[in-house]
Amino acid sequence: MSDNDKTDILEVMNLYAFALDARQWDLFDHVFTPDVHAEFGPAGTGWNDIETFKKGFESFHATLDSHQHTMMGHLIRVDRDRAYAFSYGNWLLIRHAAEGGSTWNGTGWYDDELVRTADGWRISSRICMLQGWSGNPLVPEPNGDQNPDMNLNKLHEFAEAGKLAYVRAIQR
Repeated sequence: MSDNDKTDILEVMNLYAFALDARQWDLFDHVFTPDVHAEFGPAGTGWNDIETFKKGFESFHATLDSHQHTMMGHLIRVDRDRAYAFSYGNWLLIRHAAEGGSTWNGTGWYDDELVRTADGWRISSRICMLQGWSGNPLVPEPNGDQNPDMNLNKLHEFAEAGKLAYVRAIQR
């Protein structure tokens, strides 16, 4: 492992938010493996391949006027050609046509597993969970396979249940 590994992984994690907010879905190919397992609690669904994942996100985010995703608090553990990462996220969604207010703010976390590929580090598994939210819950409306889930997920309960890949990695 080198410091470059962590820098490269950090770049991949942050590229996700940029690709999402710029609606540049092809950039997901630089973030995720083709067979990515992506479980998104806030979306109320998950995907097991990059193409379906991209189409689902494109369809959902097309209903919004704008959105901003912020990634922070990155923790990264590299183990040869595998890595484990954890980060927090803030999500601002804006839909002016939503009755009752145009904004919804969510906070949550990402638990990632990454693999080194010939093209660099890619996320092979991402679990995203909602920690809290405020604003209008009608802004993130159901779309296709996504039925937004406003249930809150306590990080400590996932950690205590052994459900966090990052925690398992650092306890080895």
